[in-house]
Amino acid sequence: MVLAVVAIMIFRDSPDETPPASESSAVNSELIVREDSRRLDDVPQSDVTFVEFLDFECEACGAIYPTVEDLRERYEGEVSFVIRYFPLDGHPNSRQAAHAVEAAARQGELEAMYQQMYETQEQWSHNEDPQDDVFRGYAEELGLDMDQWEEDYFSDEVADRVQADFDDAVELQLQGTPTFFVNDEQLNPESIEDLTDPLDEALEAQ
Repeated sequence: MVLAVVAIMIFRDSPDETPPASESSAVNSELIVREDSRRLDDVPQSDVTFVEFLDFECEACGAIYPTVEDLRERYEGEVSFVIRYFPLDGHPNSRQAAHAVEAAARQGELEAMYQQMYETQEQWSHNEDPQDDVFRGYAEELGLDMDQWEEDYFSDEVADRVQADFDDAVELQLQGTPTFFVNDEQLNPESIEDLTDPLDEALEAQ
């Protein structure tokens, strides 16, 4: 897990353009988690939330994915895990990957499609050709209603949903992916403890 965290510092992907600085450095917590944000794990009785702004085509996001899965297992029933879509313009299929995940989420298969994207990332990422057929195949493997998935995948509603997450990331002046928060605290991990310590402290404080 330590190597995966260190990979963030090496491979972390950044937007093509750095968002302009805002007049205030205060973090708007409403931008970190929205009421409709997608949750891999929802623990209503807990006040602790782990948030990742991610790009499914980002190498660092793929490298840290197993560590996040380990954290989900370690803090099961204690911490809510939220994902926010932040598809970067330098990745030709990251936005459509987010659309594929969001379309699956609308049929109750967020986690399965999220995991599929990272576990197959090397097969489809960094390819200039559209990967619609690949993503369609993943939806079929999950047994989704394909007519509904197709409609959602290409819909303005799903595109707007992904863009809303992206806009929050820009408003927060996030510098790349993955970017993590525990509640309102932005993390800059260089070790696994940089992820677990804030979680443990937040759990003790609630």
